[in-house]
Amino acid sequence: MATRGRQGFEPMNEDRLTADVEKLKLGLKTLPEPAASPALVVVSGLPGTGKSHFSRRLAQSLPSAILESDVLRKQLFPVPDYSAQESQRLFGACHRLIEELLRSGITVIFDATNLVEQHRERLYRICDSLRVKLIIVWVKAPREVVRERLQNRRNGADAGDNSEADWSVYQRMKLRVESISRNHFVVDTSRDISPVVDKILREAKR
Repeated sequence: MATRGRQGFEPMNEDRLTADVEKLKLGLKTLPEPAASPALVVVSGLPGTGKSHFSRRLAQSLPSAILESDVLRKQLFPVPDYSAQESQRLFGACHRLIEELLRSGITVIFDATNLVEQHRERLYRICDSLRVKLIIVWVKAPREVVRERLQNRRNGADAGDNSEADWSVYQRMKLRVESISRNHFVVDTSRDISPVVDKILREAKR
């Protein structure tokens, strides 16, 4: 019988992990040409703060692969239950795919909540081991703006919104937010995001 990990989950099965990564690859759109110095842009923030909007805007000027956790989750789990075990499997596959893309010279924008420092540390280690540039972006918006956005999401106002998180999820997840230990950018998506996008482009190309 397999022993359980310290958090009570089954240890990662390598064959299943490989299969999960291959399934996620099938959902990737056309990848950019490999670069000599790829970067990982980690876009973090609570639901409704505008992470996906920011990521897509950045990708218009920064040739990259966007890995959006909400989209990838539904590729692995067509009817997701958002359990801890499901998330562990999803992010294990995401991290492996990020590593593979970076090794291939592809810049990656990783769009996920990434609220807990322990979870972000895995991304830090990937960049440190590959010696690629790590750019972290904390995305925020005023509470009332987020609430309105999440209400619009519930009404299906934005066809490009792939998240199912609502106001109750936002409130619950807000309690889990931990400070980012490394240098990072902060962007308020209720304002003009162009200045931060420009700063990140300069940082990525430096």
